[in-house]
Amino acid sequence: MGLCHEPQTSRVRGQDLPQPTTVTRPSLKTPKAAAIAGVLFSVLLFTAFWLFRISVPADPLEPGAWLQADVGRVTLALNLVPFAGVAFLWFIGVLRDRLGEREDRFFATVFLGSGLLFLAMLFAAAAVIGALILAFGAAPQTLIDSATFQFGRGLAYGLVNIYTVKTAAVFMIATSTAVLHTDLAPRWVSFVGYVMALYIVFGAYFSDWNFVAFPAWIMLLSVCLLWNRK
Repeated sequence: MGLCHEPQTSRVRGQDLPQPTTVTRPSLKTPKAAAIAGVLFSVLLFTAFWLFRISVPADPLEPGAWLQADVGRVTLALNLVPFAGVAFLWFIGVLRDRLGEREDRFFATVFLGSGLLFLAMLFAAAAVIGALILAFGAAPQTLIDSATFQFGRGLAYGLVNIYTVKTAAVFMIATSTAVLHTDLAPRWVSFVGYVMALYIVFGAYFSDWNFVAFPAWIMLLSVCLLWNRK
C-alpha cells in the first residue's frame, strides 16, 4: 500500500463536482466603509474644533480666563477627539485597502506617516489641554499665576496651530495625489485638495478658522467615494 493517496474527488454520473470557493472580505473593499468613516471623522473633528474656538481664545498669551468660566464645552470637545481619531484611522485603513496594488510606495509612506503624525499631535494637544483643566480644578489661582500654565498653553497652541495643521496639509497633498492617479474620485477633488492644503499652510496667518478646511475636504472626498462606487 502506497504512502501517498490521491485526493478524493466527488463524482456524479462520472463528472467531477466543482469545489466551493471561499469569498473573503467582500464588504470591506466597498467605498462605503471609507466614506462613512470619513464623514464621521469630519463631523466629530469639526464639532470639537468649533467648541474649542468658541471657548478658548486663540491668543496663546491670554491669562486663562476661559478656565474660570464654564469649561463644559471644552471637556466635551476633548471627549470627541478620541472618537474622531478612531474614525480617521478607519478611514486611512479602508482607503489604503481601496488603493491596493495601485498604491505608490512613496506616496503611501507619506500618506500613512502624515496621517499617524496628525493623530499623534492632535491627541497630544488634547491631553495637554485636559491636563490644564485638571490642574486648574486642583489649584485654580496657583496654576494661573505659574509658568506651568503658560508652558502648557503655549505647547497646545504650537502643536495645533503649527505642527498639526502643517501635517494635515501634507496628508491632503499625498491623498490628493493618490486619488488623482488611481481615479478613486473625480480629478477635481484632488485639485480642491491641493488648494485647501495651501490655504491651511498659509491661511494660519490670516484666520483662526483655517483648520476647518481639513475636515471639510475629508467630507468632500468621503461623499465622492460613496457616490463613485467603482
